[in-house]
Amino acid sequence: MITQIGRTVATNRPNQRETSTATPSPKARAQPGQVSNWERFCRWVTSTDNRIYIGWFGVLMIPTMATAAIVFLLAFIAAPAVDLDGTGRVLAGALLDGNNLISAAVVPTSAAIGLHFYPIWEAASLQEWLANGGPYQLIVLHFVIGIIAYQDREWELSYRLGMRPWISLAFTAPVAAAVSVLLIYPIGQGSFSAGMPLGISGTFTFMLQFQADHNILANPFHQLGVIGVFGGSLFCAAHGSLVTSAVIRQDVGEASALEKGFSGWQKPAWARRPSPTYSFDHAQANQEKLLWRGMRFRSSRSLHFFLAAFPVAGIWSAALGVDMAAFGFDRFSGWSAEGYLQKTVVPTWADITTQANLGIRAMKSSSADPFPLWLDTVSETDSATDDVPHHDLNQACSPGREPVC
Repeated sequence: MITQIGRTVATNRPNQRETSTATPSPKARAQPGQVSNWERFCRWVTSTDNRIYIGWFGVLMIPTMATAAIVFLLAFIAAPAVDLDGTGRVLAGALLDGNNLISAAVVPTSAAIGLHFYPIWEAASLQEWLANGGPYQLIVLHFVIGIIAYQDREWELSYRLGMRPWISLAFTAPVAAAVSVLLIYPIGQGSFSAGMPLGISGTFTFMLQFQADHNILANPFHQLGVIGVFGGSLFCAAHGSLVTSAVIRQDVGEASALEKGFSGWQKPAWARRPSPTYSFDHAQANQEKLLWRGMRFRSSRSLHFFLAAFPVAGIWSAALGVDMAAFGFDRFSGWSAEGYLQKTVVPTWADITTQANLGIRAMKSSSADPFPLWLDTVSETDSATDDVPHHDLNQACSPGREPVC
């Protein structure tokens, strides 16, 4: 394999072999069998013979993703409580603080930090960095860099193999969604404390609060995203059933019988055109019966491009809806909870959504923390509440904190 700065030429493919007419330098003629360490490293990074392709973007992806994963595991297990609101009232999300795998999460960076870049060396001590939620910012920034590098690595591998970069283009959809939620939304809200907690319960809490604050279900771009994802699943399932209904049975029919009985010269295996697995025309005819007349594709390439482009466009639209909400443009989506007026006596789904939004807002405004669960508080107060008078029950439910029961 001949490696150059910027491309790789496989010598085991005669049609891709390139001959160099440049005259080697005297130093190269003097040392014909030696290869520098840098050249050896370049060959290994850009080689398509590796079990897992590295690539130049992989050199950036591997350390950033490894850093994000290691810090996430450490913070998920043993990170101390974080002053999320910047008021001194801490919130614990680690497993060692009493949470389980459902309620545990990496708590976002404190509102006292805002949007400032907060690496470890900017804090007075490691304890201060942990108390202000520094691990969350470190994980998010390294993760965003890592997934962008992974997407570019897919483009690089496609280039090495002589493929079109459609895979890399399709992966821009999840990259756009992750960047919108983890980076653009906190920037629009003015603080990393508005970001999504990195955990199961934290994710669902973020989704509910996002709906209450921005009514994302009424955003037309989010609706296009739902249509794209679920519509893409429907089209893929329909395509699978249509292909199954048009599969060509092998070794059956006159053509296969003639081939078996023919003893003359035949093309070698590498020169034969592979036999089709299914009849594309029959599948498209059944598709017209399933959907409507005229709903068919000219080729298999256009069909599979549609199956990939439909959900990708939907996820792009959903990410755009989150970006609108981040900077306050969700009020122009056509419908908002504040501007909705009920003019009929029959409740609609809009009424239910409005009531749910108001309920979630009321839950956030209370002193209780819906995320994460304070499991240690419940276990410590089970025995203490038995002998407490009824008028002091609220104070006993959460010792050392505001009444939440």
